[in-house]
Amino acid sequence: MPNSRKIFSSWHPTMLVATWFGCGLSRFAPGTCGSLLAMPFAWALLTIGGTFWLLIASAILFLLGWWVSAVLVRTTDQKDPQFIVVDEVVGQWIALSVVPLNVIWFALAFILFRVADIFKVWPANWMDKMLPGGFGVMADDVVAGVYAAIVILCIRGGFY
Repeated sequence: MPNSRKIFSSWHPTMLVATWFGCGLSRFAPGTCGSLLAMPFAWALLTIGGTFWLLIASAILFLLGWWVSAVLVRTTDQKDPQFIVVDEVVGQWIALSVVPLNVIWFALAFILFRVADIFKVWPANWMDKMLPGGFGVMADDVVAGVYAAIVILCIRGGFY
């Protein structure tokens, strides 16, 4: 985390959101750590308010993530700093928005989202390369979340 340490401490609200409470500071697979820590929050949101509240929270976190990512992209002079994992949280929540409250479905959503995020099938790969700033940081993970959700819906269709 090059220049951001000089400007923001790990406890600064911008860093807490961007790193999803420090997950992005992990030396090993920060995106995967962020996706994992997204899951208990999603479980709680689904329990309290269902899919509606999870999607509302996803939209709010997308906007907040866009802002903090834009600040940190400018601060670090990096296109998509690895320590920013709020984008993974939003994408993971989108994937989780179509699953029942069940550990197996949550695990499947996690795996499918991580695969979609890592392989970045078009247009996610285009967004990752071409969209600048905070929006570019967030957008490819939203697409990966939508891809994972579509696959889950297709699988779930076979179980009804």
